[in-house]
Amino acid sequence: MRVHLISDNVDTLVGMRLAGIAGVVIHQRDAVLRELKQVMEDETIGILIVTEKIMALAREEIMDIKLKENRPLVVEIPDRHGPTRGSDYITRYIKESIGIKI
Repeated sequence: MRVHLISDNVDTLVGMRLAGIAGVVIHQRDAVLRELKQVMEDETIGILIVTEKIMALAREEIMDIKLKENRPLVVEIPDRHGPTRGSDYITRYIKESIGIKI
């Protein structure tokens, strides 16, 4: 199984390439949707890494893949500027998901 990156940032792509991960840099929603379609058609891709900004461009489509498809595993990462979500993101996520305050 291969890992594929869809990034909005060249620096993120270069760093991933150093780790042996191929990918693309995209800035428009329609290009993200085309790339997602190609990833879904490629049976050799087992993990898809997307940056937060890419997730924001195609949140609904990426969430459909995460929730409804068996492959690939989708992982969202921050770009080189750090996370855009607040520092309490995980706590808020748990609270929103299951209603438990931590």
